[in-house]
Amino acid sequence: MAADGTAPGGDGLCTDPRLDQEVTRWLRWDKNPLTSELVKQLIADDNKEELQKCFGTRMEFGTAGLRAAMGPGISQMNDLTIIQTTQGFCRYLEKQFSDLKQRGVVISFDARAHPSSGGNSRRFARLAATTFITQGVPVYLFSDITPTPFVPYTVSKLKLCAGIMITASHNPKQDNGYKVYWENGAQIISPHDKGISQAIEGNLEPWPQAWDSSCIDSSPLLHDPWASINKDYFEDLKKYCFHRPVNKETQLKFVHTAVHGVGHTFVQSAFQAFDFAPPTPVSEQKDPDPEFPTVKYPNPEEGKGVLTLSFALADKIGAKIVLANDPDADRLAVAEKQDSGEWRVFSGNELGALLGWWLFTSWKAKNQDHSALKDVYMLSSTVSSKILRAIALKEGFHFEETLTGFKWMGNRAKQLMDQGKNVLFAFEEAIGYMCCPFVLDKDGVSAAVISAELASFLSTKNLSLSQQLKAIYVEYGYHITKASYFICHDQSIIKKLFENLRNYDGKNNYPKTCGKFKISGIRDLTTGYDDSQPNKKAILPTSKSSQMITFTFANGGVATIRTSGTEPKIKYYSELCAPPGNSDPEQLKKELNELVSAIEEHFFQPQKYNLQPKAE
Repeated sequence: MAADGTAPGGDGLCTDPRLDQEVTRWLRWDKNPLTSELVKQLIADDNKEELQKCFGTRMEFGTAGLRAAMGPGISQMNDLTIIQTTQGFCRYLEKQFSDLKQRGVVISFDARAHPSSGGNSRRFARLAATTFITQGVPVYLFSDITPTPFVPYTVSKLKLCAGIMITASHNPKQDNGYKVYWENGAQIISPHDKGISQAIEGNLEPWPQAWDSSCIDSSPLLHDPWASINKDYFEDLKKYCFHRPVNKETQLKFVHTAVHGVGHTFVQSAFQAFDFAPPTPVSEQKDPDPEFPTVKYPNPEEGKGVLTLSFALADKIGAKIVLANDPDADRLAVAEKQDSGEWRVFSGNELGALLGWWLFTSWKAKNQDHSALKDVYMLSSTVSSKILRAIALKEGFHFEETLTGFKWMGNRAKQLMDQGKNVLFAFEEAIGYMCCPFVLDKDGVSAAVISAELASFLSTKNLSLSQQLKAIYVEYGYHITKASYFICHDQSIIKKLFENLRNYDGKNNYPKTCGKFKISGIRDLTTGYDDSQPNKKAILPTSKSSQMITFTFANGGVATIRTSGTEPKIKYYSELCAPPGNSDPEQLKKELNELVSAIEEHFFQPQKYNLQPKAE
């Protein structure tokens, strides 16, 4: 293939004719000079390896949509793949909704940008809007950056057919994503992902006006929901403020970091809605910056390394609580200054316990009629702590677990709400919380201000968050958790590791022990096996495209090993629970640490598989 995209004589650039075809089509269709020049340069340099990486396989459209690095080719996020994806999505929606052209869709974006490929979230959002508007579909396109939760909120509020958020959340700076919501306000689940994927394949060639995003500015089909949604969201949020006088008078000081993302303005507004003084922002991280210059990873879930500047500011001004959002503000980390002077960063499970207890306590204070308990629900994902189940058993409300990811909790919450149930709270251990069911997804803005109100209320009782967490564990039973991951970029190694677990003691025989720990139960949600069920078939939905095995141990421990849908990680989650009244958490921690060490040594075998542990 020549640098102009025409096939040369002789053997050509690629031995793979399909790759040749993809590159040729790309150069015919791509009108972004930056990405097309990058491809031409790869051809001129005879860089077969990089061409294979860019054009070998198309990004897979999964239940969270798309997520990949920004750059040229069908395997990456760029103008052309955004156009192709949106064309497929548009055609799929036309088949699903006869009133699509009356109701429309919402599109928003974060602040990500990748100058060398011309990719940025705002441009991607405008190209997606152009696709719909040129087909006669109304688009509610936010005129400026928003948190991700604003998209599902807008879908529900305006009764739209779908929503698109252009974001890669907390991924590294080179990545971007395309997150999709259905008309129910929750992330899409199967079979929509497969249907959209097929429709994308059938609509790859850009439509006539696909590249002309300037045509939408004068279109009567373009609407900007920025002002109305900003107003409505915070009005709805006010309904979840239970202690306004306490908030006004609190002596507690809060530090907030947006980690170079979109969260600053919106958390300030949330504090105002609850009558708090504004939290003090970390100035170096307050404004959006796609380079994320002060952090190695823009993910507060990574812990203290991301919060160094927050701790320094909090120490300087005498603040005891740090609130940290990820760059698209759908997640929240919370840290508290201890009497020892150390900072404690709460795990997702610990904050889930605190928020679950708080939202139930606040609900109970407002609802003296105990018959209403029968309709109260809380949810968490199967890899998260079961502390909500323990609280539910003692207090008399319902608890359900779902598959991993808010797509499952959001859809289940909507089903329950449609049946007249009251879903108070849902959470996942990856610092995601749904505190207000007007957003059927994780929401770091509402979680931030509700955490602040919880801390302020506790301070009137001379209690810290840490003391309250201990009280919860004493009352409902200690739930000690430990989660981490190994990095692995090689899919064949990941497959080998999981196949080894399925054939550990001979063909189709899972392990019976892990070091000194006896295994009492196994559930494999990749194959659908569950030995706790009479027919050995799992109750939760299964997925062959992702790996996930849960081991139950004779000592009461539970551990799940799974692959990540968005990152090159093999994750593990473990928990050891004690009945209420057992006040020896240190012994539980010691036993859990021993169990985790055995899992890493016998199941992960990091040296054999050349796995890279999480950097501490």
